[in-house]
Amino acid sequence: MPTVELLAPAGNPEALDAAIAEGADAVYLGLRSFNARMRSANFAFNQLEAALEVCHKQSKKVYVTVNTVFEQREADRMWQLLEYLEKVGPDGIIVQDLGVAKMAREHFPKLALHASTQMNVESAKGANLLSRLGFKRVVLARELSLDEIRALRERTNLELEVFVHGALCASESGICLFSSYLGGKSANRGACAQACRRLYSCESESGYYFSPDDLELIGYVPELMEAGVASLKIEGRMKSADYVGAVVSAYRHMIDNWKLDRERALSKAQAILQSDFARRKTSFNITGATDLGYIRPDQAGGTGIALGKVRDIRVLGDERFLLMDRFDGLAEGDSVRVHRGDDSGRMTAKVRAVREVPAGMLVRIDAEARQSDHLYLVQSGSAGRRYERVLPRDLGRYHKFPSRAAAPAPEYPAITKGELAEAAKALPEGLYALVSRVQDLYLLNAARPAKAMLLLDRRSAAKMREEEKELPFKRDSLVLWLDPFMPQADEDWLSAEIEHWIGRGQRHWVANNPAHLGMLRGRGLTVVAGPYLYAFNGWAAAFLLGEGARFLVPPLEICKQDFQRVAELVPASALMPVVFAYPALFRMRADLTNKYDFRFFSDRDKRGYELVSAGGGSVVIPAEPYSLVDRIPYLRKEGVGRFILDFSYVSLTKSLYKQAMRAAEEGKVLPETGRFNWKDGFWRPEEERSKGD
Repeated sequence: MPTVELLAPAGNPEALDAAIAEGADAVYLGLRSFNARMRSANFAFNQLEAALEVCHKQSKKVYVTVNTVFEQREADRMWQLLEYLEKVGPDGIIVQDLGVAKMAREHFPKLALHASTQMNVESAKGANLLSRLGFKRVVLARELSLDEIRALRERTNLELEVFVHGALCASESGICLFSSYLGGKSANRGACAQACRRLYSCESESGYYFSPDDLELIGYVPELMEAGVASLKIEGRMKSADYVGAVVSAYRHMIDNWKLDRERALSKAQAILQSDFARRKTSFNITGATDLGYIRPDQAGGTGIALGKVRDIRVLGDERFLLMDRFDGLAEGDSVRVHRGDDSGRMTAKVRAVREVPAGMLVRIDAEARQSDHLYLVQSGSAGRRYERVLPRDLGRYHKFPSRAAAPAPEYPAITKGELAEAAKALPEGLYALVSRVQDLYLLNAARPAKAMLLLDRRSAAKMREEEKELPFKRDSLVLWLDPFMPQADEDWLSAEIEHWIGRGQRHWVANNPAHLGMLRGRGLTVVAGPYLYAFNGWAAAFLLGEGARFLVPPLEICKQDFQRVAELVPASALMPVVFAYPALFRMRADLTNKYDFRFFSDRDKRGYELVSAGGGSVVIPAEPYSLVDRIPYLRKEGVGRFILDFSYVSLTKSLYKQAMRAAEEGKVLPETGRFNWKDGFWRPEEERSKGD
């Protein structure tokens, strides 16, 4: 059996110390830009250079996260970062953006490419596409079962990395838009606002309806090793050194000792994990079960061991105490997390005093907690361990920095005028209407679009076969839109379904997953790269066009400026923006409509949402759609000629459809709609700080 790598997070130098001391084989860390954990401390350039030297002397590997999408205006900075990384020599870079992959592969070939879980790869076909493109490893989506991982391993030679411990996302890996919808804090830009941890309300009740447990697969380490997984990954670049040390120690013990006595090794490893001070644990989807117990509406967003609610505030002398129920073990020096009772904020504080009283326990902390706030124990003051320092104290001899070089323009594939004319004929200019239910295709006759688009999943595919003769749109008048989440369990089914419909004359397809590109390329089809392939920049656009796409649907969270920058690099006629949608904010491989008896809910700012059953899972959409239909006349002047109105997941009515289509045809504002990020773009903490200076 091959030796498995134990991969630990290093969000700061102290966590690096803990990971190395407790036996991690490798660490992953980020610099202070272009990584998916911008709220962690991260590493300065000289710290990274020193870490690489010291870790390599100890035969430890270091991977650097470059796992966010970049805007075209950031192309020079990305080029400079990759150029710098090739000089200092990490063992690999973890990337999400296809543009980063293209830039690195063509200009910095010494950099080993690892596909981030944000790239949304969960099938052998997706892994094999990346392998062909020069990737060495893929970090699989967390939603896969052990059987799927085994099947995937049998069908690819790419190294597989699997998350085994740490925080979960409620949404399927890499395709969450909720945080971005709440003010541009995009999870794809390292600014996730953890919408799944928030408090929501339904009628007269409230709950943390999407709050997940933390992942723990310590008991499945032997099976994962036997399945051929190359790396077991611990999540937690925002966690403390004590957390990293405890978790690494537990998994190190299990990896090294399970063959001798599995039960005993597991018992000791689980005992070590008692000190990780995280949320309740789940094995998630590893068994393939559909149990929804890992979503706990009573579990607030705070991490750590729940201490309860602040019952009252007591002032003793000059000191302010919180009255709590008794909790054994809480002591001076412990660290606690304060979670506001109205879910308006969180903070970390130190316990300064603890007194038992007949009514419960009085606790003094160095933060302004309020009555009804919740407290969580996140670290014991006595549990902290001092680890040997990895980085030298004097970093003066480490002085490599990025240059100020400008990125060259990406190379685009040569597409002949004949090919362009053929593509334009296949998908003529006009309005395209996307629906997720076959029954909604019939409504589109009320204002017939240039072509109809249908989301192809198991439900709609079966319905299409049943009603093929009666369908109002089929073959040349229909575009099939592939679901962005393509787990290994769907690989054979989807391959057969694509073959069936191509055989029935279906020529127009929208790819939304890396696997789709390989499945559709070279078939004589009209392929559109969908929004979940994230053409935020000219490099990603060039990559997708090189993989056979003839049209690009920009990401749903794109802003006007980013759209225009991409349109300056590729023909505007190749862009098909979504100008109306109820965007899928969460996409879950679990049907929460089976868990909850409500459909509509709202957040603390009174914004409304809807929970919808979709395929084998569920999605959350906003009550208010976003609309750019009034911008269509201006986009036409810039050369854009194809526009998508997305009615997926909504209960479509003829009046809603006709109203939206009429506004799009006339270029008029639709009432009660938003702009998503079109106007304001992504949230930028550096710009926010500069405004306050």
